Amino acid sequence: MTQINLFRHATDVIDYQPGQIIFNAGDAGDVMYAVIEGAVDILVGENIIDSAEPGGIFGEMALVDGSPRSATARARTAVKITPLGEKQFLRMVEQTPLFALQVMRIMSERLRRRMQAAQG
Repeated sequence: MTQINLFRHATDVIDYQPGQIIFNAGDAGDVMYAVIEGAVDILVGENIIDSAEPGGIFGEMALVDGSPRSATARARTAVKITPLGEKQFLRMVEQTPLFALQVMRIMSERLRRRMQAAQG
């Protein structure tokens, strides 16, 4: 099961145009997002540190730990995303344990890449 399969029938879809900011570093993070179409870049300052494409998620760290956003999300292309609030996130974790595992894998991969980049 891929994430795109979980979200492809989402009814709450938000459209962004290329270059449009979805959220800024420091913003409150009460939702995460799943990409339905297009691509989103994740930036610290002006440096792209990650990206999310169809089936991918972003913004999960702030939702999980309750901290402000650690990075900025900007639409690289025209995108369609669907928000997932804390209640919906918890319901999905309960109903679809593989979803929780996928979120953990994504967070682990991102942490590993950032640690490798920091080591040079």
